[in-house]
Amino acid sequence: MTATAYKEGKAVMYERYKHVQRGDWRTLETFWNASTTVMFRGPAGAKIKLRYGVGWFGFDRAQQTLDGTTIKKLDFGADSLARIQVQMKVDQDCDVRYAVAPTTVAKTVTVNI
Repeated sequence: MTATAYKEGKAVMYERYKHVQRGDWRTLETFWNASTTVMFRGPAGAKIKLRYGVGWFGFDRAQQTLDGTTIKKLDFGADSLARIQVQMKVDQDCDVRYAVAPTTVAKTVTVNI
């Protein structure tokens, strides 16, 4: 995984790269008590979601399918006391590029991922 930081005022947006293996849901990021937006464009056909909580007490939200052209966002606020995982499911092994930013920055920054 690599990350590149972009400064927008005092806040920072990170561009990240990860290799995702096909099969079950794979966790890309884990957050706790954070207000964050994660933005994806591809790969086309990949599914993304937010997983709240742990184990049997967990639940999914905001599931989306990427089309390879439109930027899809997963937003969540600091008001959640549960652990939040950003997860992806792909049909074949691939490298994924996405951006992570505080929600306030994500609303004002142009993203080119």
